[in-house]
Amino acid sequence: MAKDGTRNRPLSPHLQIWRWGPHMFVSILHRVTGDGMAFAGLGLLLWWLGALASGPEAYALLTKCMTSPLGYVVLVGISWAFFSHMMSGLRHFVLDIGAGFELKANKTFSILAPIMGVVVTAAFWALLLLR
Repeated sequence: MAKDGTRNRPLSPHLQIWRWGPHMFVSILHRVTGDGMAFAGLGLLLWWLGALASGPEAYALLTKCMTSPLGYVVLVGISWAFFSHMMSGLRHFVLDIGAGFELKANKTFSILAPIMGVVVTAAFWALLLLR
């Protein structure tokens, strides 16, 4: 035992005592979408740059793959990750400037961030596909 008695002090609360809320979900979603963009987005970007540098045949293969149903799923997923990450990033920006810490405002913004990510993704793809 330490001489100052620090062994008997209480431990930090464990995760099991916290109630899950939308702010926890949107924080985890922010990390997941950032990682998803870093890995999947980087792979797609490198494939695109490689296809550009390799010539018309390689670019045609990329275009064929990305316009297939699975390719659209990947592209929509990456764009959803981008817009969801952006919306939760805006939430973090508001919190960083010192606003939105009130419980009701924080909960509302935490619920709206992923919803707005889906709405903006749908609007983006509607704009792309309906033009």
